[in-house]
Amino acid sequence: MEKEKRMLAADFGASGGRVMAGCYDGKQIQISQIHRFSNDPVWLFGTMHWDFLRLLFELKSGIKKACLSEKADSIGVDTWGVDFGLLDGDGSLMENPVHYRDERTAGIVEKALEKITARELYDITGNQIMEINTAFQLMALKEKRPELLGRAAKLLLMPDLFNYYLSGAACSEYTMASTTQLLNAKTREWSAEVIEKLELPDGIFQPIVMPGTKLGSLCSHVCRELSVPAFEVVAVAGHDTQCALAAIPARQEDFIFVSCGTWSLFGTELDGPNMGEMPAKYNLTNEGGFGGKISFLKNIVGLWLLQESRRQWSREGMEYDFGQLEEMAWKEEGKRSFVDPDDALFMPAGDIPGRIREYCEKSGQPVPQTIAQTVRCINESLALKYRKTLEEIKACTGKEYGMIYMAGGGTQSRLLCQLVANVCGIPVYAGPVEATVYGNLLIQLSAAGEVNGLSQMRDLVAASEKITLYEPEEAEVWNEIYGRYQTEILA
Repeated sequence: MEKEKRMLAADFGASGGRVMAGCYDGKQIQISQIHRFSNDPVWLFGTMHWDFLRLLFELKSGIKKACLSEKADSIGVDTWGVDFGLLDGDGSLMENPVHYRDERTAGIVEKALEKITARELYDITGNQIMEINTAFQLMALKEKRPELLGRAAKLLLMPDLFNYYLSGAACSEYTMASTTQLLNAKTREWSAEVIEKLELPDGIFQPIVMPGTKLGSLCSHVCRELSVPAFEVVAVAGHDTQCALAAIPARQEDFIFVSCGTWSLFGTELDGPNMGEMPAKYNLTNEGGFGGKISFLKNIVGLWLLQESRRQWSREGMEYDFGQLEEMAWKEEGKRSFVDPDDALFMPAGDIPGRIREYCEKSGQPVPQTIAQTVRCINESLALKYRKTLEEIKACTGKEYGMIYMAGGGTQSRLLCQLVANVCGIPVYAGPVEATVYGNLLIQLSAAGEVNGLSQMRDLVAASEKITLYEPEEAEVWNEIYGRYQTEILA
Protein backbone atom coordinates (compact mmCIF):
# COMPACT_ATOMS: atom_id res chain seq x y z
CA MET A 1 0.00 0.00 0.00
CA GLU A 2 1.22 3.49 -0.83
CA LYS A 3 0.28 5.15 2.48
CA GLU A 4 -1.42 4.39 5.73
CA LYS A 5 -5.21 4.26 5.58
CA ARG A 6 -7.05 6.35 8.16
CA MET A 7 -10.69 5.53 8.76
CA LEU A 8 -13.42 6.61 11.18
CA ALA A 9 -15.86 4.20 12.81
CA ALA A 10 -19.04 5.62 14.31
CA ASP A 11 -20.46 3.00 16.69
CA PHE A 12 -23.83 3.70 18.32
CA GLY A 13 -25.00 1.42 21.11
CA ALA A 14 -28.20 1.43 23.11
CA SER A 15 -26.58 3.34 25.99
CA GLY A 16 -23.76 5.30 24.35
CA GLY A 17 -21.81 5.99 21.21
CA ARG A 18 -18.35 6.93 20.06
CA VAL A 19 -16.36 7.94 17.05
CA MET A 20 -13.14 5.96 16.78
CA ALA A 21 -10.19 6.35 14.43
CA GLY A 22 -8.37 3.42 12.87
CA CYS A 23 -4.98 3.52 11.18
CA TYR A 24 -3.88 0.62 8.97
CA ASP A 25 -0.22 0.26 8.01
CA GLY A 26 -0.56 -2.91 5.97
CA LYS A 27 0.12 -5.23 8.93
CA GLN A 28 -1.90 -4.03 11.90
CA ILE A 29 -4.77 -1.74 12.79
CA GLN A 30 -4.27 0.79 15.55
CA ILE A 31 -7.46 2.26 17.01
CA SER A 32 -7.98 5.35 19.14
CA GLN A 33 -10.98 7.07 20.64
CA ILE A 34 -11.87 10.47 19.20
CA HIS A 35 -15.22 11.27 20.80
CA ARG A 36 -17.51 9.47 23.26
CA PHE A 37 -21.05 10.40 24.31
CA SER A 38 -24.09 8.97 26.06
CA ASN A 39 -27.22 7.81 24.26
CA ASP A 40 -30.15 8.65 26.51
CA PRO A 41 -33.77 8.02 25.51
CA VAL A 42 -36.25 10.88 25.77
CA TRP A 43 -39.87 10.49 26.86
CA LEU A 44 -42.49 12.65 25.11
CA PHE A 45 -46.09 12.29 26.27
CA GLY A 46 -45.60 8.64 27.17
CA THR A 47 -43.56 7.63 24.11
CA MET A 48 -39.90 6.65 24.39
CA HIS A 49 -37.74 8.18 21.62
CA TRP A 50 -34.13 8.17 20.53
CA ASP A 51 -32.69 11.70 20.43
CA PHE A 52 -31.54 11.41 16.82
CA LEU A 53 -30.69 15.09 16.36
CA ARG A 54 -28.41 15.00 19.39
CA LEU A 55 -26.79 11.79 18.15
CA LEU A 56 -26.20 13.35 14.72
CA PHE A 57 -24.66 16.38 16.43
CA GLU A 58 -22.32 14.08 18.38
CA LEU A 59 -21.39 12.22 15.19
CA LYS A 60 -20.53 15.48 13.46
CA SER A 61 -18.54 16.61 16.52
CA GLY A 62 -16.52 13.40 16.30
CA ILE A 63 -15.84 13.91 12.60
CA LYS A 64 -14.69 17.47 13.18
CA LYS A 65 -12.36 16.46 16.03
CA ALA A 66 -10.94 13.58 13.99
CA CYS A 67 -10.12 15.83 11.04
CA LEU A 68 -8.34 18.50 13.06
CA SER A 69 -5.04 16.63 12.79
CA GLU A 70 -5.33 14.47 9.69
CA LYS A 71 -7.77 13.82 6.84
CA ALA A 72 -9.83 10.64 6.98
CA ASP A 73 -10.14 8.34 3.98
CA SER A 74 -13.59 7.00 4.89
CA ILE A 75 -16.24 6.57 7.58
CA GLY A 76 -18.68 3.79 8.47
CA VAL A 77 -21.66 3.81 10.85
CA ASP A 78 -23.08 0.89 12.82
CA THR A 79 -25.92 0.84 15.37
CA TRP A 80 -28.28 -1.48 17.23
CA GLY A 81 -30.93 -3.27 15.17
CA VAL A 82 -34.65 -2.92 14.29
CA ASP A 83 -35.27 0.82 14.86
CA PHE A 84 -35.89 3.34 12.08
CA GLY A 85 -36.72 6.89 11.06
CA LEU A 86 -39.33 8.07 8.57
CA LEU A 87 -38.70 10.74 5.92
CA ASP A 88 -41.37 12.80 4.20
CA GLY A 89 -41.50 13.59 0.50
CA ASP A 90 -38.97 16.39 0.91
CA GLY A 91 -36.46 14.07 2.60
CA SER A 92 -36.96 15.58 6.06
CA LEU A 93 -37.09 13.48 9.22
CA MET A 94 -40.71 13.41 10.35
CA GLU A 95 -39.98 12.82 14.05
CA ASN A 96 -37.37 11.30 16.32
CA PRO A 97 -37.22 7.48 15.96
CA VAL A 98 -39.12 5.53 18.62
CA HIS A 99 -37.13 3.32 21.01
CA TYR A 100 -37.60 -0.44 20.65
CA ARG A 101 -38.37 -0.62 24.39
CA ASP A 102 -41.41 1.63 23.97
CA GLU A 103 -44.65 -0.10 24.92
CA ARG A 104 -46.44 0.59 21.63
CA THR A 105 -45.77 -2.96 20.38
CA ALA A 106 -47.42 -4.69 23.35
CA GLY A 107 -49.86 -7.27 21.95
CA ILE A 108 -48.98 -6.53 18.32
CA VAL A 109 -47.34 -9.91 17.63
CA GLU A 110 -50.62 -11.67 18.33
CA LYS A 111 -52.40 -9.37 15.86
CA ALA A 112 -49.72 -10.01 13.24
CA LEU A 113 -50.11 -13.76 13.61
CA GLU A 114 -53.79 -13.39 12.71
CA LYS A 115 -52.64 -12.21 9.28
CA ILE A 116 -49.75 -14.65 8.77
CA THR A 117 -48.85 -17.71 10.81
CA ALA A 118 -45.70 -17.80 12.89
CA ARG A 119 -44.34 -20.64 10.78
CA GLU A 120 -45.05 -18.81 7.50
CA LEU A 121 -43.35 -15.71 8.87
CA TYR A 122 -40.34 -17.71 10.00
CA ASP A 123 -40.07 -19.69 6.76
CA ILE A 124 -39.78 -16.44 4.79
CA THR A 125 -37.72 -14.22 7.06
CA GLY A 126 -35.84 -16.71 9.23
CA ASN A 127 -36.10 -14.19 12.07
CA GLN A 128 -36.59 -14.83 15.75
CA ILE A 129 -40.09 -13.51 16.44
CA MET A 130 -39.74 -10.63 18.92
CA GLU A 131 -42.19 -7.79 19.47
CA ILE A 132 -39.38 -5.23 19.08
CA ASN A 133 -38.82 -6.18 15.42
CA THR A 134 -39.40 -3.51 12.79
CA ALA A 135 -42.40 -5.32 11.26
CA PHE A 136 -44.30 -5.15 14.53
CA GLN A 137 -43.25 -1.56 15.22
CA LEU A 138 -44.71 -0.60 11.84
CA MET A 139 -47.93 -2.45 12.57
CA ALA A 140 -48.21 -0.57 15.88
CA LEU A 141 -47.59 2.71 14.07
CA LYS A 142 -50.25 1.93 11.49
CA GLU A 143 -52.75 1.11 14.22
CA LYS A 144 -52.04 4.03 16.52
CA ARG A 145 -50.76 6.80 14.21
CA PRO A 146 -51.89 5.93 10.67
CA GLU A 147 -51.64 9.55 9.52
CA LEU A 148 -47.87 9.59 10.22
CA LEU A 149 -47.21 6.40 8.32
CA GLY A 150 -49.47 7.58 5.52
CA ARG A 151 -47.30 10.68 4.96
CA ALA A 152 -44.00 8.76 5.01
CA ALA A 153 -42.07 8.52 1.74
CA LYS A 154 -39.03 6.59 2.97
CA LEU A 155 -38.12 4.31 5.86
CA LEU A 156 -34.46 4.26 6.85
CA LEU A 157 -33.07 2.00 9.54
CA MET A 158 -30.83 3.72 12.06
CA PRO A 159 -27.38 3.38 10.40
CA ASP A 160 -28.97 4.12 7.02
CA LEU A 161 -30.48 7.28 8.50
CA PHE A 162 -27.05 8.49 9.63
CA ASN A 163 -25.58 7.56 6.23
CA TYR A 164 -28.34 9.53 4.51
CA TYR A 165 -27.51 12.70 6.42
CA LEU A 166 -23.79 12.22 5.75
CA SER A 167 -23.88 11.27 2.07
CA GLY A 168 -27.39 11.91 0.74
CA ALA A 169 -27.75 8.25 -0.28
CA ALA A 170 -31.04 6.61 0.73
CA CYS A 171 -30.66 2.83 0.88
CA SER A 172 -31.06 -0.13 3.24
CA GLU A 173 -27.93 -2.00 4.27
CA TYR A 174 -28.45 -5.77 4.17
CA THR A 175 -27.42 -6.81 7.70
CA MET A 176 -29.73 -4.21 9.22
CA ALA A 177 -32.58 -5.13 6.89
CA SER A 178 -32.22 -8.72 8.06
CA THR A 179 -33.22 -7.66 11.61
CA THR A 180 -36.62 -6.32 10.51
CA GLN A 181 -38.70 -9.51 9.98
CA LEU A 182 -39.48 -8.06 6.55
CA LEU A 183 -36.57 -9.44 4.51
CA ASN A 184 -36.70 -12.70 2.58
CA ALA A 185 -33.75 -14.61 4.04
CA LYS A 186 -33.16 -16.60 0.86
CA THR A 187 -33.48 -13.90 -1.82
CA ARG A 188 -32.01 -11.17 0.44
CA GLU A 189 -34.63 -8.72 -0.78
CA TRP A 190 -37.67 -7.19 0.89
CA SER A 191 -40.47 -9.75 1.16
CA ALA A 192 -43.46 -8.50 -0.83
CA GLU A 193 -45.51 -11.35 0.68
CA VAL A 194 -44.86 -10.39 4.32
CA ILE A 195 -45.32 -6.67 3.63
CA GLU A 196 -48.64 -7.36 1.87
CA LYS A 197 -49.99 -9.75 4.52
CA LEU A 198 -49.13 -7.35 7.33
CA GLU A 199 -50.79 -4.59 5.27
CA LEU A 200 -47.79 -2.28 5.36
CA PRO A 201 -47.00 0.36 2.70
CA ASP A 202 -44.47 -1.16 0.30
CA GLY A 203 -43.28 2.12 -1.21
CA ILE A 204 -41.31 3.24 1.84
CA PHE A 205 -38.65 0.51 1.69
CA GLN A 206 -35.35 1.45 0.06
CA PRO A 207 -33.07 -0.66 -2.18
CA ILE A 208 -30.88 -3.22 -0.38
CA VAL A 209 -27.11 -2.74 -0.52
CA MET A 210 -24.47 -5.15 0.72
CA PRO A 211 -21.99 -4.29 3.50
CA GLY A 212 -18.90 -2.74 1.96
CA THR A 213 -20.86 -0.62 -0.54
CA LYS A 214 -19.45 2.86 -1.17
CA LEU A 215 -22.26 5.39 -0.86
CA GLY A 216 -20.36 8.42 -2.14
CA SER A 217 -18.54 11.32 -0.54
CA LEU A 218 -19.45 13.32 2.52
CA CYS A 219 -22.06 15.88 1.45
CA SER A 220 -20.72 19.31 0.51
CA HIS A 221 -22.98 21.05 3.07
CA VAL A 222 -21.63 18.78 5.84
CA CYS A 223 -18.07 19.57 4.73
CA ARG A 224 -18.83 23.30 4.85
CA GLU A 225 -20.54 23.06 8.22
CA LEU A 226 -17.63 21.16 9.81
CA SER A 227 -14.82 22.74 7.75
CA VAL A 228 -13.54 19.29 6.77
CA PRO A 229 -12.52 17.85 3.38
CA ALA A 230 -14.74 15.32 1.67
CA PHE A 231 -14.10 11.59 2.16
CA GLU A 232 -15.85 8.31 1.39
CA VAL A 233 -18.98 7.17 3.26
CA VAL A 234 -19.15 3.36 3.32
CA ALA A 235 -22.16 1.24 4.23
CA VAL A 236 -20.45 -1.16 6.61
CA ALA A 237 -22.40 -3.94 8.34
CA GLY A 238 -24.94 -1.54 9.78
CA HIS A 239 -25.96 -3.91 12.56
CA ASP A 240 -23.24 -3.74 15.21
CA THR A 241 -23.44 -7.49 15.83
CA GLN A 242 -22.31 -8.18 12.27
CA CYS A 243 -19.43 -5.74 12.54
CA ALA A 244 -18.36 -7.56 15.71
CA LEU A 245 -18.67 -10.97 14.06
CA ALA A 246 -16.45 -9.87 11.16
CA ALA A 247 -13.75 -9.18 13.76
CA ILE A 248 -14.00 -12.46 15.71
CA PRO A 249 -10.40 -13.80 15.57
CA ALA A 250 -11.49 -17.37 14.82
CA ARG A 251 -9.45 -19.58 12.54
CA GLN A 252 -11.86 -22.52 12.70
CA GLU A 253 -14.74 -22.95 10.30
CA ASP A 254 -17.18 -23.94 13.06
CA PHE A 255 -17.23 -21.84 16.21
CA ILE A 256 -19.63 -20.21 18.64
CA PHE A 257 -19.59 -16.45 19.10
CA VAL A 258 -21.11 -14.13 21.69
CA SER A 259 -21.36 -10.44 20.94
CA CYS A 260 -21.92 -9.28 24.48
CA GLY A 261 -23.26 -5.81 25.22
CA THR A 262 -26.68 -4.47 26.17
CA TRP A 263 -27.92 -7.51 24.25
CA SER A 264 -26.13 -10.83 23.98
CA LEU A 265 -26.11 -12.19 20.44
CA PHE A 266 -25.18 -15.88 20.77
CA GLY A 267 -24.71 -18.01 17.69
CA THR A 268 -22.60 -19.50 14.95
CA GLU A 269 -21.73 -18.66 11.35
CA LEU A 270 -23.26 -20.54 8.42
CA ASP A 271 -22.99 -20.37 4.65
CA GLY A 272 -26.77 -20.12 4.24
CA PRO A 273 -29.97 -19.79 6.29
CA ASN A 274 -31.16 -22.65 8.51
CA MET A 275 -34.95 -22.39 8.68
CA GLY A 276 -36.22 -25.90 9.32
CA GLU A 277 -38.68 -27.14 11.91
CA MET A 278 -36.19 -27.21 14.77
CA PRO A 279 -34.85 -23.65 14.29
CA ALA A 280 -38.46 -22.43 14.14
CA LYS A 281 -39.24 -24.31 17.36
CA TYR A 282 -36.27 -22.76 19.14
CA ASN A 283 -36.99 -19.31 17.65
CA LEU A 284 -33.44 -18.88 16.35
CA THR A 285 -32.73 -16.09 13.90
CA ASN A 286 -30.92 -16.06 10.57
CA GLU A 287 -29.25 -12.68 10.30
CA GLY A 288 -27.32 -11.48 7.29
CA GLY A 289 -23.58 -11.11 7.77
CA PHE A 290 -20.55 -9.82 5.90
CA GLY A 291 -19.07 -11.88 3.08
CA GLY A 292 -22.34 -13.64 2.23
CA LYS A 293 -22.44 -15.43 5.59
CA ILE A 294 -25.49 -16.02 7.79
CA SER A 295 -25.35 -15.55 11.54
CA PHE A 296 -27.48 -18.27 13.07
CA LEU A 297 -28.16 -16.87 16.50
CA LYS A 298 -30.47 -15.95 19.32
CA ASN A 299 -31.00 -12.49 20.79
CA ILE A 300 -30.67 -12.79 24.56
CA VAL A 301 -31.16 -9.94 26.99
CA GLY A 302 -27.58 -9.22 28.03
CA LEU A 303 -25.83 -6.60 30.13
CA TRP A 304 -29.04 -4.56 30.08
CA LEU A 305 -29.91 -6.30 33.36
CA LEU A 306 -26.71 -5.05 34.97
CA GLN A 307 -26.80 -1.62 33.32
CA GLU A 308 -30.37 -0.95 34.41
CA SER A 309 -29.68 -2.34 37.91
CA ARG A 310 -26.77 0.09 38.23
CA ARG A 311 -29.06 2.95 37.21
CA GLN A 312 -31.59 1.87 39.84
CA TRP A 313 -28.95 1.75 42.57
CA SER A 314 -27.82 5.20 41.47
CA ARG A 315 -31.39 6.48 41.82
CA GLU A 316 -31.32 5.07 45.35
CA GLY A 317 -28.13 7.00 46.12
CA MET A 318 -25.67 4.11 45.70
CA GLU A 319 -23.04 4.85 43.05
CA TYR A 320 -20.90 1.97 41.78
CA ASP A 321 -18.90 1.53 38.61
CA PHE A 322 -18.97 -1.80 36.81
CA GLY A 323 -15.55 -2.76 38.15
CA GLN A 324 -16.74 -2.32 41.74
CA LEU A 325 -19.86 -4.37 41.07
CA GLU A 326 -17.79 -7.19 39.61
CA GLU A 327 -15.37 -7.18 42.53
CA MET A 328 -18.29 -7.47 44.95
CA ALA A 329 -19.79 -10.34 42.94
CA TRP A 330 -16.45 -12.22 42.77
CA LYS A 331 -16.49 -12.46 46.56
CA GLU A 332 -20.04 -13.80 46.60
CA GLU A 333 -20.31 -17.59 46.55
CA GLY A 334 -23.30 -17.58 44.23
CA LYS A 335 -25.06 -20.66 42.82
CA ARG A 336 -28.18 -19.67 44.81
CA SER A 337 -30.68 -17.92 42.56
CA PHE A 338 -31.25 -17.74 38.79
CA VAL A 339 -33.63 -15.98 36.41
CA ASP A 340 -34.56 -16.24 32.76
CA PRO A 341 -32.99 -13.03 31.36
CA ASP A 342 -35.55 -13.04 28.52
CA ASP A 343 -38.60 -13.06 30.77
CA ALA A 344 -40.94 -10.21 29.79
CA LEU A 345 -40.63 -8.95 33.37
CA PHE A 346 -37.15 -7.64 32.58
CA MET A 347 -37.83 -5.91 29.25
CA PRO A 348 -39.01 -2.44 30.41
CA ALA A 349 -36.70 0.05 32.06
CA GLY A 350 -36.99 0.46 35.80
CA ASP A 351 -36.28 -1.40 39.01
CA ILE A 352 -34.55 -4.54 37.72
CA PRO A 353 -33.18 -5.55 41.17
CA GLY A 354 -36.70 -5.40 42.57
CA ARG A 355 -38.03 -7.52 39.71
CA ILE A 356 -35.24 -10.07 40.23
CA ARG A 357 -36.29 -10.38 43.86
CA GLU A 358 -39.91 -10.76 42.75
CA TYR A 359 -38.95 -13.44 40.19
CA CYS A 360 -36.91 -15.45 42.71
CA GLU A 361 -39.64 -15.26 45.36
CA LYS A 362 -42.31 -16.49 42.94
CA SER A 363 -40.09 -19.34 41.72
CA GLY A 364 -39.31 -20.50 45.27
CA GLN A 365 -35.63 -19.60 45.23
CA PRO A 366 -33.51 -17.74 47.77
CA VAL A 367 -34.19 -14.03 47.22
CA PRO A 368 -31.05 -11.91 46.55
CA GLN A 369 -30.71 -9.53 49.49
CA THR A 370 -27.54 -7.66 48.59
CA ILE A 371 -26.12 -5.91 45.55
CA ALA A 372 -23.40 -8.58 45.29
CA GLN A 373 -25.98 -11.38 45.28
CA THR A 374 -27.99 -9.59 42.59
CA VAL A 375 -24.95 -9.07 40.34
CA ARG A 376 -23.92 -12.70 40.82
CA CYS A 377 -27.45 -13.85 39.95
CA ILE A 378 -27.40 -11.79 36.73
CA ASN A 379 -24.03 -13.14 35.58
CA GLU A 380 -24.80 -16.77 36.38
CA SER A 381 -28.23 -16.52 34.74
CA LEU A 382 -26.69 -15.15 31.54
CA ALA A 383 -24.16 -17.99 31.43
CA LEU A 384 -26.91 -20.58 31.96
CA LYS A 385 -29.04 -19.04 29.20
CA TYR A 386 -26.00 -19.17 26.90
CA ARG A 387 -25.69 -22.90 27.66
CA LYS A 388 -29.35 -23.43 26.75
CA THR A 389 -28.84 -21.62 23.44
CA LEU A 390 -25.64 -23.58 22.75
CA GLU A 391 -27.59 -26.84 23.10
CA GLU A 392 -30.28 -25.55 20.74
CA ILE A 393 -27.75 -24.53 18.09
CA LYS A 394 -25.98 -27.89 18.30
CA ALA A 395 -29.32 -29.66 17.83
CA CYS A 396 -30.13 -27.54 14.76
CA THR A 397 -26.74 -27.77 13.03
CA GLY A 398 -25.73 -31.28 14.10
CA LYS A 399 -22.29 -29.93 14.91
CA GLU A 400 -20.08 -29.94 17.99
CA TYR A 401 -18.26 -26.78 18.95
CA GLY A 402 -14.95 -26.78 20.79
CA MET A 403 -14.70 -23.10 21.68
CA ILE A 404 -16.65 -19.93 22.30
CA TYR A 405 -15.40 -16.54 21.13
CA MET A 406 -16.71 -13.67 23.25
CA ALA A 407 -16.38 -10.12 22.00
CA GLY A 408 -17.61 -6.70 23.04
CA GLY A 409 -17.97 -4.86 26.32
CA GLY A 410 -18.92 -7.99 28.26
CA THR A 411 -15.40 -9.37 27.85
CA GLN A 412 -14.21 -6.77 30.34
CA SER A 413 -15.92 -8.88 33.01
CA ARG A 414 -13.57 -11.69 34.01
CA LEU A 415 -16.40 -13.08 36.12
CA LEU A 416 -18.80 -13.41 33.20
CA CYS A 417 -16.15 -14.89 30.88
CA GLN A 418 -15.15 -17.50 33.46
CA LEU A 419 -18.77 -18.37 34.21
CA VAL A 420 -19.50 -18.88 30.51
CA ALA A 421 -16.55 -21.30 30.24
CA ASN A 422 -17.67 -23.10 33.42
CA VAL A 423 -21.34 -23.43 32.53
CA CYS A 424 -20.87 -24.27 28.84
CA GLY A 425 -17.97 -26.62 29.58
CA ILE A 426 -15.72 -25.42 26.76
CA PRO A 427 -12.91 -22.84 26.54
CA VAL A 428 -13.79 -19.19 26.04
CA TYR A 429 -11.57 -16.87 24.02
CA ALA A 430 -12.35 -13.33 25.13
CA GLY A 431 -11.65 -10.27 23.01
CA PRO A 432 -11.46 -7.88 21.48
CA VAL A 433 -13.50 -5.49 23.59
CA GLU A 434 -13.71 -3.23 20.54
CA ALA A 435 -14.77 -5.96 18.12
CA THR A 436 -17.54 -3.81 16.63
CA VAL A 437 -15.11 -1.00 15.87
CA TYR A 438 -12.57 -3.38 14.35
CA GLY A 439 -15.24 -4.93 12.14
CA ASN A 440 -16.46 -1.53 11.03
CA LEU A 441 -12.90 -0.50 10.06
CA LEU A 442 -12.12 -3.82 8.39
CA ILE A 443 -15.20 -3.60 6.16
CA GLN A 444 -14.06 -0.13 5.11
CA LEU A 445 -10.65 -1.61 4.27
CA SER A 446 -12.39 -4.31 2.25
CA ALA A 447 -14.33 -1.66 0.33
CA ALA A 448 -11.03 0.08 -0.42
CA GLY A 449 -9.49 -3.19 -1.70
CA GLU A 450 -6.90 -3.30 1.10
CA VAL A 451 -8.01 -6.65 2.58
CA ASN A 452 -9.59 -9.66 0.96
CA GLY A 453 -12.18 -11.76 2.78
CA LEU A 454 -13.08 -12.70 6.33
CA SER A 455 -10.04 -14.89 6.89
CA GLN A 456 -7.59 -12.05 6.28
CA MET A 457 -9.75 -9.65 8.29
CA ARG A 458 -9.79 -11.97 11.29
CA ASP A 459 -6.06 -12.59 11.04
CA LEU A 460 -5.56 -8.82 11.23
CA VAL A 461 -7.54 -8.67 14.47
CA ALA A 462 -5.51 -11.51 15.94
CA ALA A 463 -2.32 -9.61 15.03
CA SER A 464 -3.63 -6.36 16.53
CA GLU A 465 -5.24 -7.50 19.81
CA LYS A 466 -4.54 -9.72 22.80
CA ILE A 467 -7.09 -12.51 23.28
CA THR A 468 -7.59 -14.00 26.77
CA LEU A 469 -8.30 -17.71 27.28
CA TYR A 470 -10.66 -18.97 30.03
CA GLU A 471 -10.65 -22.71 30.71
CA PRO A 472 -13.77 -24.38 32.16
CA GLU A 473 -13.88 -25.25 35.87
CA GLU A 474 -16.33 -27.10 38.15
CA ALA A 475 -17.89 -28.95 35.22
CA GLU A 476 -19.88 -31.47 37.28
CA VAL A 477 -21.27 -28.80 39.60
CA TRP A 478 -22.47 -26.64 36.73
CA ASN A 479 -23.91 -29.59 34.82
CA GLU A 480 -26.10 -30.34 37.85
CA ILE A 481 -27.11 -26.67 38.21
CA TYR A 482 -27.90 -26.45 34.49
CA GLY A 483 -30.21 -29.46 34.77
CA ARG A 484 -32.12 -27.74 37.56
CA TYR A 485 -32.18 -24.47 35.61
CA GLN A 486 -33.85 -26.21 32.67
CA THR A 487 -36.50 -27.97 34.71
CA GLU A 488 -37.18 -25.39 37.42
CA ILE A 489 -36.56 -21.99 35.78
CA LEU A 490 -37.10 -22.40 32.03
CA ALA A 491 -39.82 -25.04 32.18
